[in-house]
Amino acid sequence: MRMMIGIAALGLAACHESEVTVGELQEVMVLPAIQNRDIDILFVVDSSPSMSDQQRALVASFPQMMDALATLDGGLPNLHIGVVTTDMGTTTATGVGLAIPGSAGGCFGAGDDGVLRSGVVPELGSALYISDVANPDGTRARNYTGELRDVFSALATVGAEGCGYEQPFRAMRRALENPANAGFLRPEANLAVVILSDEDDCSAKAPSFFGSDTQTLGPLESFRCTRFGVTCDTGGTTEADMNMVGAKSDCHDNPTSAYVDDVGQYVDFLANLKGDPNRVMVAAIVGDPTQVSVALKPPPQATVPIPSLEPACSFEGPNGLEVADPAVRIGQLLAAFPSRSALTSICSQDLSLSLTSIGYAAKKLVGDPCLDVPVADTSAAEGIQPACDVVEGPLGAETRMAACDDTHSTDCWRLAPAPVECATADKLRLQIARAAAPTVQSYAHLSCLTR
Repeated sequence: MRMMIGIAALGLAACHESEVTVGELQEVMVLPAIQNRDIDILFVVDSSPSMSDQQRALVASFPQMMDALATLDGGLPNLHIGVVTTDMGTTTATGVGLAIPGSAGGCFGAGDDGVLRSGVVPELGSALYISDVANPDGTRARNYTGELRDVFSALATVGAEGCGYEQPFRAMRRALENPANAGFLRPEANLAVVILSDEDDCSAKAPSFFGSDTQTLGPLESFRCTRFGVTCDTGGTTEADMNMVGAKSDCHDNPTSAYVDDVGQYVDFLANLKGDPNRVMVAAIVGDPTQVSVALKPPPQATVPIPSLEPACSFEGPNGLEVADPAVRIGQLLAAFPSRSALTSICSQDLSLSLTSIGYAAKKLVGDPCLDVPVADTSAAEGIQPACDVVEGPLGAETRMAACDDTHSTDCWRLAPAPVECATADKLRLQIARAAAPTVQSYAHLSCLTR
């Protein structure tokens, strides 16, 4: 997050300015100077036994995500869309373990191994992923027949018989590296990863984590993932503390865990994958990462209470009460991409708002100048008089840019009204006036006082 203090309050057309102290500015937009309309979208969908309703909600709201993307200048971008599951079986950093007897869902071998789902949609044939790109004449080249929403629905309805030890991080990385998925990831395209899960990430380091050593690891239940993969500054500073009943706060991954991967390695993987972290976004539809509390409860088909996570949220689904665990590790991954992430709740029968917000976040990868975040009005004058600042340049070499005014008419910026182009709260868009077209990929970072 880019913070600045005490700069000028700049008008919409930057025709005037008045010196005010505005406090902290928040980075609200990172706009590429050169638009890239290619975007590969990887959905990582939880296939464990509790996920049928949430998968239905995802596919029902998917059109809202596409509608948001289609509001880009020029319409829908050039898409590759693929789906994998969180089921990596007992695959870990050091090998593949045996099946887990009596586990929730099937935990066998390498699970689905991060292979893109194919052969499940007649309209897609044998293709591994959806391809929907623009032709020069404005028509679309598609590798499927019928409607996009119907093809995605069939791909993303992954079933609910997968491993109950969800490993979305490992599945994501495997999907993007697996030779079986060749062609999905275009070298020059942007990348968006969308995770849907009612539990946190449990990407494990060794097959022994899924073993029967209950004396060391505790009961063979998914709470192991929290106990060894998460630590909390209050109420859970050690693995033993995480086992204790009560609320916990300021939680994050356990980077020194002997059993669960640290989140940082997946942040680095994504940030380095394109050579530019601004070309990657991560979104998640999960339980609230901040609501962490441990209670003693018996597991299914048992009577002896054991340490378990309290739900982070709940809602009444079509088949009764639905709950989701706090997604601490997933939230931490998203926090590493502050201008390229969307964290939304899974606890709703209707995920339209979640998918819409993810669609708008994905627009920023392509280069959408519309300002999504409401900015503070710093003056009683007509219109919104925001306090903003812009730096622009290649990654790591940005310099501050002047606001457009009577003195600066080129190589400057302004926030301009866009009531037709921008379907956002303030209906403003960032305009950059350049004396010459950029010759290298650079970004304009807009920071504003928000409301």
